[in-house]
Amino acid sequence: MKIVLAYSGGLDTSVICRWLQETYNAEVVTFTADIGQGEEVEPARAKAEAMGVKEIYIEDLTEDFVANYVYPMFRANTVYEGEYLLGTSIARPLIARRLVEIAQETGAQAVAHGATGKGNDQVRFEMGAYALDPDVKVIAPWRDWDLNSREALMDFCEKHQIAVDYQRGDKSPYSMDANLLHISYEGGGLEDPDSPADEAMWRWTVAPEAAPDEAQFIKLDYERGDPVALDGKRLTPGEMLRTLNELGGAHGVGRSDIVENRFVGMKSRGCYETPGGTILLRGHRAMESITLDREVGHLKDELMPRYATLVYNGYWWSPERKVLQALIDESQNEVNGSVTLKLYKGSVSVVGRSSQSDSLYDADVVTFEDDQGAYDQKDAGGFIKLNALRLRLGAKRGRDYS
Repeated sequence: MKIVLAYSGGLDTSVICRWLQETYNAEVVTFTADIGQGEEVEPARAKAEAMGVKEIYIEDLTEDFVANYVYPMFRANTVYEGEYLLGTSIARPLIARRLVEIAQETGAQAVAHGATGKGNDQVRFEMGAYALDPDVKVIAPWRDWDLNSREALMDFCEKHQIAVDYQRGDKSPYSMDANLLHISYEGGGLEDPDSPADEAMWRWTVAPEAAPDEAQFIKLDYERGDPVALDGKRLTPGEMLRTLNELGGAHGVGRSDIVENRFVGMKSRGCYETPGGTILLRGHRAMESITLDREVGHLKDELMPRYATLVYNGYWWSPERKVLQALIDESQNEVNGSVTLKLYKGSVSVVGRSSQSDSLYDADVVTFEDDQGAYDQKDAGGFIKLNALRLRLGAKRGRDYS
């Protein structure tokens, strides 16, 4: 049997690799994705080789990740439960896609992942895999084995002479996940929702109190809803997000501390740093504010929570998400222009927006000065009376609206 494993080279997936080899008498193919997590992925090769893995895939998917997953999501102004920018959620469909593709390329009969049975990632990986290959077999060791603690994993490593970068005793108290969109923190002291996060935990952003006292202004140019240039310089999607992360992080932008509702039913407290994504969300909404038709914008706002839930729950490859995406992408044809943003002490504020060809903002119509006949204020009287007609009829019948 041949199994493709989503492999980081860390403790969990190293144990999983050997466990799969022994439990299934399997040939394991490892797949390690670089999606901008900020750590070297190449060391995973030597670790896989040490366990006898012959087929090793290590791939830089950063541009694919931002261009084909992050950007489409941000066209919808996607936020889950009012605050979470879905940094972990949006990376899983890409990893699932490559797992299935590599399984098909190598003739593997199954794919495997290291997500636990308590979290959302197991759902996201497996829903994606089944949507892309309905006949694929998925193996989730955390749901099958009896290695239910870090100590048990270490004992397994010692017994099987697996070299891992993990020591008994002191370790990071947090479970962390990082990619180019965000870094997340769970576990440890964060499991008490009333306990403030330790300042030393944050890695990408300075505390707003320690951010520069002078604001920084940046200009984003948009084409069809996507940012294409920063301060006049065209950047690839990956370059754009990486640069905005650096700028936002330096000004303390993008921290959040939330309790979210996991798909599996429990509430979970997590902390997130999403500096570049926070800037992108604010900039995109500002660009839409002058280029998007009112009713189209309101429709997008109504659909966004549904779209966010689909992404969060692992339905990226579902037909309903694809249909929603087509509607969202069609709405972006005229979302072209520039937005100027101010970064200061943890905040992102819009200070200017313009579009030479696609703006719906007409200063002649909206002005408080002489509009030269562009808008006949007398028309408002009939507009109000027609919209008030049902209210007047109800009042005559004696309906109480108090």
